Amino acid sequence: MYLKGSQYRYNGRKRRSSPLRVMVLFVLAAAGIYFSLVIVPETQPLFIPTNTPTTPPEAYLVEAEQFQREGRFARAIELYEKAIESDPKNTTSYINIAKLQVFEGDYAEALKNAENAILLNSNNAVAHAIRGWALGKLDNYLDAESAFTRALEIDSNNALIYAYRTEILVDQFNSGADSLDTLEKATEYSRLAIANGNNLMEAHRARGLLLEITGNYEDAISEFQIAISINPNIGDLYLALGRNLRVAGQDADAVTAFERARSLNPYDPWAPYYISRTYSGNGEYAKAIQQAEDAIKLAPTETSFYWNLGTQYYRSEKYQQALDYFKLSIQGGTTKDGVRVEGIPLSYDNRVPELYYMYGLVLARSGQCQDATEIVRAIIQGIPDDAVAVQNANYMTDVCKSGQFDITLAPVIEDGSTDLAAAQIDVGNTGDSTVADAEETTIPETTP
Repeated sequence: MYLKGSQYRYNGRKRRSSPLRVMVLFVLAAAGIYFSLVIVPETQPLFIPTNTPTTPPEAYLVEAEQFQREGRFARAIELYEKAIESDPKNTTSYINIAKLQVFEGDYAEALKNAENAILLNSNNAVAHAIRGWALGKLDNYLDAESAFTRALEIDSNNALIYAYRTEILVDQFNSGADSLDTLEKATEYSRLAIANGNNLMEAHRARGLLLEITGNYEDAISEFQIAISINPNIGDLYLALGRNLRVAGQDADAVTAFERARSLNPYDPWAPYYISRTYSGNGEYAKAIQQAEDAIKLAPTETSFYWNLGTQYYRSEKYQQALDYFKLSIQGGTTKDGVRVEGIPLSYDNRVPELYYMYGLVLARSGQCQDATEIVRAIIQGIPDDAVAVQNANYMTDVCKSGQFDITLAPVIEDGSTDLAAAQIDVGNTGDSTVADAEETTIPETTP
């Protein structure tokens, strides 16, 4: 008995398989197998970053060296950093980046990278020499000397060691931390640098720096020109060349050198600073003021730049503006842009007395005698052996006692004359003698 209408038929016949259906199923199965075995293993899972090709460290090094030759040190440093990330065990990368960081003034990082190079190879003489170079730039002269000694133990014929050592001895002399034989040592090492590496920029640069502080400006010019002929793309060399050209009276050539330095390193504030002082020496005070302001924009915390700007205003007879910048330079404070500036304490060093007595003279002539008296007291008590400063202090006192105040008559007594009337030199003719640089250090001229 069968139930009518039921969809189940127990006596139904089997259907024949369609050849087309079998073919379709076979193709689908084959496609599934191919997808599982081939496509899936090569497919990155969702939401997982895809791998990018890794740039070999050699590519970074080649590009970094090119930028280094072009004098584009900041960009070269970036690429050396990438090379180090890619290959942290390459000693040469640490050495090269440390060299550039010294030139860029990043002494702490230069020291760190030099020490990294030493960790990788403790017998690398240049790494020890750069370590000494960086330590010296950080005013750690004792440890710098030890580093140079170690470098020479490894390689006593390496010109770079003698060049860096000469430069640090020059810095030591300029800082006042020198000893009786500092210049003698610097002379010996500079000659050894040339003897062992006459084709090295660093050797001639170091020799030039030594000649500069000993007053041999023409010879220094020659050395810096040789260094530039070896590597024409280092801004530091043009700054040094310009300084010596200016002292030698070649102002136009000096400005050209400073401008070249600025083109190589637009962010270095010393180029406009030196240009400012060069224009000032020629009486071009408007240009000097503009350049002085440019230097401040690039390094707004550098107190000496405010001092220089005050000096240019003083010489252009804009005494109120000069007063503001002298006060900031001496007392420190916060600029209108919110930048904190440290004051310069009174000392015998680097013509600091001139800053104080120029400030005091403007105060006295403008009738601000209470503040002028403070400057007088500071000079008499702090630097009693500076005859010119003391004479200017006495003149401030006389002005305040007389009650004859006229800010447009702010003389500067510079020649030590006891005749005040004769010593009151017109501001516009005082020459460029207010802000000191290394090249103006007064020592007997010798030939190292």
